[in-house]
Amino acid sequence: MTGKISPFCWSGNRLGHRKRDISMLCSKAEHQGGQILRVSTALSCLLGLPLRVQKIRAGRSTPGLRPQHLSGLEMIRDLCDGQLEGAEIGSTEIIFTPEKIKGGIHTADTKTAGSVCLLMQVSMPCVLFAASPSELRLKGGTNAEMAPQIDYTAMVFKPIVEKFGFQFNCDIKMRGYYPKGGGEVIVRMSPVKQLNPINLTDRGSVTKIYGRAFVAGVLPFKVAKDMAAAAVRCIRKEIRDLYVNIQPVQEPKDQAFGNGNGIIIIAETSTGCLFAGSSLGKRGVNADKVGIEAAEMLLANLRHGGAVDEYLQDQLIIFMALACGVSRIKTGPVTLHTQTAIHFAEQLAKAKFSVKKSEDEEDAAKDAYIIECQGIGMTNPYL
Repeated sequence: MTGKISPFCWSGNRLGHRKRDISMLCSKAEHQGGQILRVSTALSCLLGLPLRVQKIRAGRSTPGLRPQHLSGLEMIRDLCDGQLEGAEIGSTEIIFTPEKIKGGIHTADTKTAGSVCLLMQVSMPCVLFAASPSELRLKGGTNAEMAPQIDYTAMVFKPIVEKFGFQFNCDIKMRGYYPKGGGEVIVRMSPVKQLNPINLTDRGSVTKIYGRAFVAGVLPFKVAKDMAAAAVRCIRKEIRDLYVNIQPVQEPKDQAFGNGNGIIIIAETSTGCLFAGSSLGKRGVNADKVGIEAAEMLLANLRHGGAVDEYLQDQLIIFMALACGVSRIKTGPVTLHTQTAIHFAEQLAKAKFSVKKSEDEEDAAKDAYIIECQGIGMTNPYL
């Protein structure tokens, strides 16, 4: 990979039957523990590579596995009838031995506000290569901190990732918020023979800006209206020629568990690219600040000149690695999450990545990059 500074150490040691040993030796890697688990175990499951992961979240104040990590690991184990050692709260090392991926109904429950979207990230690539259709029943937080909101997954991730040649249905049964969670999402999808490569390098011009500002539980509807209004004011300082349509929403009581508020704003372009800015409310933070934070996030992503935003880039890496052919995406600054995903896609799947500064004249004054991948052309053995 060109232009990458890797914070990881790959030892390449063999542990019995094809087991590989991943050691995370510096603070950067240790603080990326959750994502390292998601990417490495998903690839392990797909490729049939037994795997050891050490020093899990070793740099955190509460090191080791948390409930949301454990539920994701158990889901991956169950969907391939694999073996999982060391899977308990607080464990800093696991050994995962995968078997054959199977379709059917698979359930994961974080029992906290742990993100259902992160559960989707680890499980979706795997069930694409199952023998039959799958239904993922995911329980936890739908709109959680440090993770994509379910609205982002449905409104941005879904239409873009389907360009790889598959479709899925995302049914939001119940929304759940910090600290109790209680949300439920059901994902249904069918397997594919192979994934198509994608080319997302032509951003085009922004044609639509829309979104939703929500409140749930005991929070007054005025909070949603204030978030939306503040976001619109912020965006109009920079983009004056488009109508900004952010709808305030009161979540129905029978479709939301607990109290919460937040906002997501989408920018759609003439070439079908999608960008988002989002924010969640916190105790003591006024509604205007939440709306402005989301608006500024969206505007920052648009300024970079990429064709995907900072939160989509790392989620596409595993699909690019598995696809048959060369994929290219234009991004803003390459995030640490993206570097992490690329590192393990190269080491485990042997996909070939390059990251280079965009040479387009229009990007000369922008911080835009081209991520290119020669995918491994993974083929579903059951189809």
